[in-house]
Amino acid sequence: MQIMCDQTSLLTLTNKPLVIVLSGPSGVGKDAVLKAMQRRGLAFHFVVTTTDRPKRAEEVNGVDYNFVTTRRFEEMIRDNELVEYARVYGDYKGVPKIQIEDALASGKDVVLRVDVQGAARVRQLFPDSVQIFLVPENETQWYQRFRNRRTETEVELERRMDIARDELKLVNRFDYVVTNATDCLEQTVDRIAAIITAEHLKVKIEP
Repeated sequence: MQIMCDQTSLLTLTNKPLVIVLSGPSGVGKDAVLKAMQRRGLAFHFVVTTTDRPKRAEEVNGVDYNFVTTRRFEEMIRDNELVEYARVYGDYKGVPKIQIEDALASGKDVVLRVDVQGAARVRQLFPDSVQIFLVPENETQWYQRFRNRRTETEVELERRMDIARDELKLVNRFDYVVTNATDCLEQTVDRIAAIITAEHLKVKIEP
C-alpha cells in the first residue's frame, strides 16, 4: 500500500509566493524552457511579455507574447503599466504590471521571462526575486540555434551573437545558473523546479 505523505506544514503554508526570473543571453532557449514548464502544468502564473514586434508564423498571440502596436506600447509606458521594458534589437518588450500583482495577490508564484536588462530592473522592484540565468552548453550549439530560427540575416546573426556574448558575462548578477543543453530540455526544467522547491523550503533569517 502506497503511503501519501502530506508535505504541507504551518511554515510552508505561510510562505510567500515567489517572483521567479528566467533570463539569459539571446538564443539560449528561454522560450522553449518556459513552454516546457507550462506543459508540465506547474502551478505558476506565467507572465506573457508584451511586444510591438511582428508576430512570427508559429507564434500565438496571448501565449507566446502579447502583440501590440508601437503606439499602444508607448501608451503603456506613459501610463506606467509595465514593471520593466526595454528596446531589444529595435523592438519594445515589456512586462505588464497587472499580471504580477494579480498573481501574487492570489498566492501564486510568478514566472517572468526577461532579457538581462529586464532582470536587473525586476531585481530593483522585487529584491527577493529568484533570478535564474540560462546558459548554452557551448558556442557551436548556441550559434546553430540562432541559425535554425531563420529569423535573421547573416549580419544580424553576428550582431546578436556579439550582444549575447556580452550578456553572458553578466552571469554573476544572478542567483542560479542552469545549462540548457541541446536535447536536454526536460533536465533543464527539472533543475529549475528543484531550485524553486528549495527556495520555498529556505528558512528566512529575520534581521
